[in-house]
Amino acid sequence: MEFRTARLAVLRLLGKVAPADRQALVQWIRTTRDFDEFTQDNNDILLKNIAEDLRNCLPLETMLSSEHLAFQKIQQQPEPTVHVDAFLYDEDFIDSLCEEGKMSRNYCMVCGSHQTAPLGFISHSFSLMELKFIYHHVLPDLSGKVLVDVGSRLGTVLYGVFHADICTQGSLLQNADVVIMNNVFEYFLNEAEQARAWEYINHNVRKQGSLLITVPSLEDSLSGLQTNIQLTPWVEEVPLDYDIYPEKDIDREALEQIHLYKIL
Repeated sequence: MEFRTARLAVLRLLGKVAPADRQALVQWIRTTRDFDEFTQDNNDILLKNIAEDLRNCLPLETMLSSEHLAFQKIQQQPEPTVHVDAFLYDEDFIDSLCEEGKMSRNYCMVCGSHQTAPLGFISHSFSLMELKFIYHHVLPDLSGKVLVDVGSRLGTVLYGVFHADICTQGSLLQNADVVIMNNVFEYFLNEAEQARAWEYINHNVRKQGSLLITVPSLEDSLSGLQTNIQLTPWVEEVPLDYDIYPEKDIDREALEQIHLYKIL
C-alpha cells in the first residue's frame, strides 16, 4: 500500500472511532512506543546490535574486578543497589530478564518474608535515549571535530580505544572540540584523586568555544571537593530543552542530569 492510500485509510479509520474516544486514540498514537519497530533507523539498529554483541561477551553486572571503589560506593547506597548498564539493558530487556528469573527488581526486607521493596539501579553508561538526546539535540555537527569521552568504559559514546590516565593527556584535552564526562570520577576515585583530576581538566580544557558535557552538573561534581576551580571565568552553561521528546515514558529525570557548557 502506497503512502496516499495508507493515509486515507488511517483517516477513514479515525472517522469511525467514537467521538468520546477519538482524542484518547490520537494521544496514544502520539506517545506510544508500539510503533518503534517501524520507525527505527539504521543508527538505532546499529547501536542495538553493538549492545547485543557486548551483552554476549560480558557478565550481567558489567563491572570489572578492578572497579573496587565503585563496588564499595554501590554497597554504601542507602538502599540495596545493583549496577545495570543502561546502554546494554533497557527497561524492556530488564523486564524480560526478571521474567526469566535472571534478575530481580526487588529485595527481601526481612529474610524469608514476603516484605519486599524495589532495588535501586545504577548505571555508569548512557542509555540509548540519553545518547540520542546528546547527539541529536545537544551537540552540533561534529564533522572534522575532536571528541574526547573521558572514562568511556564500554565506549558507548565513542567507540575508540585509548588506555591512559586522563591526567597524562593534556595535549588531547587541549585540542578537543567536545569533552564528555558521564559521572566519570565519583565512583572510581577517592576525593583527593577526584580533585586532582578536575584541576587537570580545568587547566587543559581551555579551547575557546569548545563544549563540555557533564553528568551531573559541574556544581554537583565539584561540591565537597577541595579545589581552586572557579566556574564563572571558565565556562558558561548552555540551556537545554529537556521537553524535546513528547513520549510519556521518557526518563526526564535522567535527561535533566545532562549539562552542556561552552568554554569561555
